[in-house]
Amino acid sequence: MCFLCEAKHSAWSSRRAFLLASAGTAATAVALPLQAQVDVGRPSELRNLVPAEELEDAATQEYSKLLEQAQSQGALAPSSNPQLQRLRRIAARLVPQAAQWNERSRDWHWEVNLIGSKQINAFCMPGGKIAFYTGILSQLKLNDDEAAMIMGHEMAHALREHARARIAKSQGTGTLLSLGVQLLGLGQLGDVAANIGTQLLTLRFSREDETDADLVGLELAARGGYNPQAAVSLWEKMAQAGGGAGGPSFLSTHPSGPDRIQRLQANVPKVQGLYQRARG
Repeated sequence: MCFLCEAKHSAWSSRRAFLLASAGTAATAVALPLQAQVDVGRPSELRNLVPAEELEDAATQEYSKLLEQAQSQGALAPSSNPQLQRLRRIAARLVPQAAQWNERSRDWHWEVNLIGSKQINAFCMPGGKIAFYTGILSQLKLNDDEAAMIMGHEMAHALREHARARIAKSQGTGTLLSLGVQLLGLGQLGDVAANIGTQLLTLRFSREDETDADLVGLELAARGGYNPQAAVSLWEKMAQAGGGAGGPSFLSTHPSGPDRIQRLQANVPKVQGLYQRARG
């Protein structure tokens, strides 16, 4: 069951209704604060060559397999787990902000789960399937604001459909997308999307994708009422954790560095007003 269904009578439900109703009036002065504050371009048009529904179905299947495996190993946190409850509370504040970045996300069945592992890792699959590993919470000693920045970043990858674009690029390079995928029949890339599930956890995004997810995630978290300055402290912790050989697997696909931290720091003032409004 979508975890949000369990909280549909919470105070955040009314806030979600307000945000969604206001989204259609973005052209008015009153709705100006609902417009994006970070500067990101349009998502890659290549993503449209990969059927979203098939990719999301594949992601759902792979996510279910992962949870089943964790359950069989006694590593899947129960709903009563305090850390899982904490993550779901964070998600309940971020998910209502998602639709302005991707209209289709209104129909996603969002899930949040926690897997017992020393890995410093977290992800959000296409369709809103989120998982955190206990290692990222315990080893980095994340506070709620920092955990929200990670969740926002991973949600942004799904909302901006980076996986769809990467699949299209990787399958189309050098073949002119198989001559327009048989004159836009899209069958071949549809098959790829349906069979890509096992690769979603190790898919490497481009530097541009990572920047995109950093900034969109920063805004998502700020709109949810989480301190945007935590994005800076988070990546400072990541940089420290990644020192030397054998650093966390998360950093193999999410490299830290001074440029990343400086970019986030430069964008904190752009979303500070959103954070203050959410907290007010």
